[in-house]
Amino acid sequence: MAISIRLSRGGSKKRPYYRIVVADARSPRDGKFIEKLGTYNPLLAKDDEKRIILDADRAKHWLSVGAQPTDRVARFLDVAGIRERAARTNPNKGKPGEKAVERAEEREKKLADAEEAKAAAAAAAAEAAAAPAPAAEATDDAVNEGESASAPAEG
Repeated sequence: MAISIRLSRGGSKKRPYYRIVVADARSPRDGKFIEKLGTYNPLLAKDDEKRIILDADRAKHWLSVGAQPTDRVARFLDVAGIRERAARTNPNKGKPGEKAVERAEEREKKLADAEEAKAAAAAAAAEAAAAPAPAAEATDDAVNEGESASAPAEG
């Protein structure tokens, strides 16, 4: 028989209250249980001593017999110092999904294109600033020549 240490819900709607129980893994969540080990009241403040009440001796006994705690109860047992809980890591949990990755790549591409266009515009502006000086002299010369050609000679 598989035995688990888990939470059994009580309380009214939107006012949860849990019993920490030892039960057959096949029995329903709020159904038949073997022994009550304590209580958990999530409505109390996290630093309140009555939030989690647990019979440590009985919990140790059931763990030695082979009862498997659920994740939440394993946290409680770790806080109480009864059983060490290995840190669970899920490296994929923090990764963005496919669509988010596509949007990020698109955004980076647009940003790179904008930077490239800005650099090209700055280069063109620098080139234009350097090039118009000789061109302006050429136009000034052409204008001066045009004036001398069109202007009557005084003399």
